[in-house]
Amino acid sequence: MELVDLYDENRVPLGLTAERYGKKAPGQYRAVVHVCVFDSAGRMLIQQRTPTKHVWPGRWDVSIGGGVDAGETSRQAAEREFREELGYPLDLTGVRPTVTVNFGAGFDDFFIAAADIPLEELTLQAEEVSQVRWASLEEICAMVDEGSFITYPKSFLAFLFDMRDSFGFPTK
Repeated sequence: MELVDLYDENRVPLGLTAERYGKKAPGQYRAVVHVCVFDSAGRMLIQQRTPTKHVWPGRWDVSIGGGVDAGETSRQAAEREFREELGYPLDLTGVRPTVTVNFGAGFDDFFIAAADIPLEELTLQAEEVSQVRWASLEEICAMVDEGSFITYPKSFLAFLFDMRDSFGFPTK
């Protein structure tokens, strides 16, 4: 059973935990994370979710996504999820989420990182990820149109691509 910390609508910790997909009381929210890794050619590392995933089975997604476990920070969760899903250590020391998106059940922190990761160095978690590849914004938007990518608004995807070089983002 995966436990998550609960927050109020202002993201103030409530000092409570709950089962990740369990029913929450009104005014109780959880945190999730996504990481978008860009290479030096400006492409995003994307992953295809396995057909057995609970949410968005078989669809392509940004580099990684997952829940923030009880007792973790968003950055710790992002690093853990990257290591678990792709078998690769991603150091996000000093990196804060670029944007937080509110969704019905909580808060979704999106981290952006720059790294030229050779695909052959990744070890995919079989129960989570079917395959990975590098893709341009245009390729991802075409995948959204054809229904093979999670239906993020294309303007949001463009925002993520735009943010990779904005506001002095540190490249590693």
